[in-house]
Amino acid sequence: MLKIRLKRLGAKKAPTYRIIVINSTTKREGRPVQELGHYNPKTKVMKLDLAAAQDWIKKGAQPTETVAYLIKNCNEDGTLNYVKKETVKLSKKAQAKKEAEEKAAAEAAAAAAEEAPAEA
Repeated sequence: MLKIRLKRLGAKKAPTYRIIVINSTTKREGRPVQELGHYNPKTKVMKLDLAAAQDWIKKGAQPTETVAYLIKNCNEDGTLNYVKKETVKLSKKAQAKKEAEEKAAAEAAAAAAEEAPAEA
């Protein structure tokens, strides 16, 4: 069975990967059937031959989970369509404080809504 997977290159703690088609029983650094592109997770730079990747998938090659994500988020020209996450992780104390503030604001809005019809 053929797999589309990543082949690790680069120095320690500075990985870069090649996206390759390879037999599933071959070791990670083995000789690939075809190289489809490259990916650098540190800088989010990717170049992929999207048509060739889709052609291999039609032939029955199975992409790994990471490669499937990269193919799904690939632009027409083979670059990665990376969207940075906007969410900010908060500590437990900060989450509790935020929830308390939201609860107080909701109670104040409910109290204001009750007083408004009484004045009219």
